[in-house]
Amino acid sequence: MEVICPSCATHLKFPDDKIPPGRQVTVPCPKCRAKLTIPEPAPEGHGDQDSAAETYNSEDRPFDFVEEEGRTALVCQPDAGLRATIIEALRLMEYHITVTENTREALKKMRYHDYHLVVADELFDTTNPETNGVLVFLERMPMATRRNIFVCMVSSRFRTMDYMMAFNRSVNLIVNRKNVSDFAKILESGIADHEYFYRVYRDVRKQMGRG
Repeated sequence: MEVICPSCATHLKFPDDKIPPGRQVTVPCPKCRAKLTIPEPAPEGHGDQDSAAETYNSEDRPFDFVEEEGRTALVCQPDAGLRATIIEALRLMEYHITVTENTREALKKMRYHDYHLVVADELFDTTNPETNGVLVFLERMPMATRRNIFVCMVSSRFRTMDYMMAFNRSVNLIVNRKNVSDFAKILESGIADHEYFYRVYRDVRKQMGRG
């Protein structure tokens, strides 16, 4: 669904399947923060006018507006300094950014929104990188969905752009914490390599008649 903010006239795309059936959705415009209300009629034969007018609670089912042609990023970084550097780099790259404070919140966000990019520190909301809930969730995601998400892991253990270790950790790119100051340049290079790989992959599938 396309929505136009009446306050700033920003064109926004809103995922139809994220609207709770029979409820009125109110969320802030990502540009001017004006409140936008999107009514969704209740299905025939289900509920009454009172239930149809129920207000959507964004705390229970969080999702975001996505600007037209915009890319989305989820940032899971516990260190305030590193987080600020990463966010600034992503803003310059024109990402629509969501920041989470813990694993529960991050998984809730991913449940209701498909992000183009996930940046997760291996120690986000954990002291053991082997039990990082965000990375485990992404690793177990169906491949048809996972291949559309670029996952960048921030680490102090592994070298930046170590692709063998990235493959081993089921992520697309590793950025060492010491190199976060060059985050934008490293990410752009990693995404370019990723897109080239999948372009070749898709071409091979077409040649094999698998579309």
